[in-house]
Amino acid sequence: QVQLVESGGGWVQPGGSLRLSCAASGRIFSINSMGWYRQAPGKQREFVARIFSGGRPNSYSGSVQGRFTISRDNAKDTVYLQMNNLKPDDTAAYYCNIDGRRFDRSDFDSWGQGTPVTVSS
Repeated sequence: QVQLVESGGGWVQPGGSLRLSCAASGRIFSINSMGWYRQAPGKQREFVARIFSGGRPNSYSGSVQGRFTISRDNAKDTVYLQMNNLKPDDTAAYYCNIDGRRFDRSDFDSWGQGTPVTVSS
């Protein structure tokens, strides 16, 4: 079982910054990609950003491009989301998602429990 633990959410004023973290644990052999999604109240979950192994460029949604940066620490099996110039529309629960392969060669696709981000004055 691969488990993801998120942290870093909270309340921030418009224009402020937050950094989310998501650490994976378990018998992980390799990670293919790591991503962030968000779900605002009453809305569907939407893609935010994703980072890939093997040199493929990072991917961002148009609404966060230029404000958010996704990064990873391979040694810690951790993905980060640096969020700058936050707007009220960024208010949502943020979920990380990681896919890869376990040591027993089975594939996994795991989700975190979500961390809330509130942007308001």
